[in-house]
Amino acid sequence: MANLVGKNPVFVSSSEAVAKTDAVVWIRIGEDADGQRLDNYLFRIAKGVPKSHLYRIVRAGEVRVNKKRATVDTRLNLGDELRVPPIRVSAAPKKEVARPIDDLELPVLYEDEHILVVDKPAGLAAHGGSGVSFGLIERMRAARPNQPFLELVHRLDRDTSGVMMLAKTRKALVKLHEMIREGELHKSYKTLVLGDWVNDRQHIKAPLYKFVSSNGERRVCVDAEKGLPSHSIFQLIERFGPVSYLAVDLKTGRTHQIRVHAQYAGHPLVGDDKYGDFEENKKIAKGSLGVPFKRMFLHAYRLEFKHPITGRNLCITAELPPECADLINELKKRKENR
Repeated sequence: MANLVGKNPVFVSSSEAVAKTDAVVWIRIGEDADGQRLDNYLFRIAKGVPKSHLYRIVRAGEVRVNKKRATVDTRLNLGDELRVPPIRVSAAPKKEVARPIDDLELPVLYEDEHILVVDKPAGLAAHGGSGVSFGLIERMRAARPNQPFLELVHRLDRDTSGVMMLAKTRKALVKLHEMIREGELHKSYKTLVLGDWVNDRQHIKAPLYKFVSSNGERRVCVDAEKGLPSHSIFQLIERFGPVSYLAVDLKTGRTHQIRVHAQYAGHPLVGDDKYGDFEENKKIAKGSLGVPFKRMFLHAYRLEFKHPITGRNLCITAELPPECADLINELKKRKENR
């Protein structure tokens, strides 16, 4: 780690960034952090520092990207110059090693030399950060130590299950990110929401705004002035009285989009611990719908796109996980017996 001297800052690697805490350092962002949120990157390189302190120095403008003020949700890019002020940390923790993940825990749905598509279980974070040491990507890299390149193409919330894609080549990753920006990668979900959903098909285009709460938690709300354009299409599959089973197609891919749009429509997702009905969630966890259900019911069941290299049309699906399928089967039985 080095002090910033005159106009010639000395750059260090992220692995060196917490070696000392008494100097300003500059880090040139490498491939390991390309596309990562600033706050999650700071959590990674400053283990032991309270999140509240990291959020505070970002808000104060002490952390800079390419010499400009940044926000906690700024996305870092390959080659960016990151300024980090002196940070006092607790004694360096013992370095943890990611536990490899196998095909039983993370089934492979499709793989070739350029892409890898897996069926992510609920409870597994996409990547480390926000209180999680290691996520899917770190554990996949540990399981494939000879794979020279492996990066997330997109993310799913920790409590969301289903189809998730990784890139095995930089060329594929760049092309897939371009396809996502152009709306050429189509994601479809299945969810169970509280209440009697009215319309068979409903478009929700409420703009969404991301912010960080006072306790450092990432949240999203509908905001007509500051929000980004967001478009979800909800289609009714079946009504079950107290809950409704829906399919959702995304036209945009905002953080927590389905969860916030469903809440905005008056029908929060079953089991949603951020935007849901907490009292109903407790009852459902204890079996009020027929069987105990203790997770958020949101499953990415289909991904449609053209292969980034060959151009071949692909449609990859993941069946409902057993706990979700069991709940739907129980609701069908109860409906038939009414």
